[in-house]
Amino acid sequence: MHTYRQQGIRAYLEIRHRLLNAVRAFFCRHNFLEVETPVRIFAPAPEAHIEAIEASGAWLQTSPEIYMKRLLAAGYPKIFQICKTFRAGERGRLHVPEFTMLEWYCTDISYIQLMVQTESLICEVCEKVLGTRHMSRNGIKIRLDRPWPKISVENAFLKYAGASVKEALADDSFDERMAFEIEPALDPARPVFLYDYPASKASLARTCPDNPQTAQRFEVYIGGIEICNGFTELTDPKEQRSRFEAELKRREKNGLAIYPMPETFLKALGTMPPAAGNAVGIDRLAMLLAGVETIDEVTAFIPEEH
Repeated sequence: MHTYRQQGIRAYLEIRHRLLNAVRAFFCRHNFLEVETPVRIFAPAPEAHIEAIEASGAWLQTSPEIYMKRLLAAGYPKIFQICKTFRAGERGRLHVPEFTMLEWYCTDISYIQLMVQTESLICEVCEKVLGTRHMSRNGIKIRLDRPWPKISVENAFLKYAGASVKEALADDSFDERMAFEIEPALDPARPVFLYDYPASKASLARTCPDNPQTAQRFEVYIGGIEICNGFTELTDPKEQRSRFEAELKRREKNGLAIYPMPETFLKALGTMPPAAGNAVGIDRLAMLLAGVETIDEVTAFIPEEH
């Protein structure tokens, strides 16, 4: 049965192949260095809602972020990586526990310039893979012409959820409202930047100078699917430690594993230059380019086939 599934998705895997080639071509042309960092790590960045998979006294990475930032601190100004990442308990139409992530960092820019880079990357990839500047999902044509619409998280909550971010955080409904009220209301025919998240939902991002309760973080939604998570990087090791401690307390409260503090990363953070970085789900982008509805259709082997 599994062999027949692989035969049926060959055209989608070919689209995925062209996608990866186009991503590498984009970053190489812009003088980024492709890097590789450890997949098995000994101190994951603690995040309250992301669960790492144990691996013989260590953990499989949920993101290459902390090692890539150590490279920034070591003097590498423009880097990217395409790698396998792992998160426990994630399985569904848009999720598998082992998935492919593109992550890139650039020094001396903020999330504003990073948004422009993100538009450029996805537009170029789409044109190279499909020969056009639009995608289709659920029978809807998605136009990629730039600039893409932007809406702050606060305005999105007021417009689509009838509540402020402060109210949603106070009654612990932020994530639920985001999933069931905000995301479905975003225009399916245009990519949309959702930006300026609450600082409590962006533990590694720099806060906005005029509002320390808000972080310089954005996500892009295309056809109703979250594609990426980018932000201006927090470079203050003291503040980062404080945020990690808060995340560990949330994990402890929820009965989740308590990870060691990533001390080597925190030490390197003190010498890291200003930078911004973005993480793109390659599988989800492949889904959009292929015009399919599940992550299984762009994945050669799914967990149930092991």
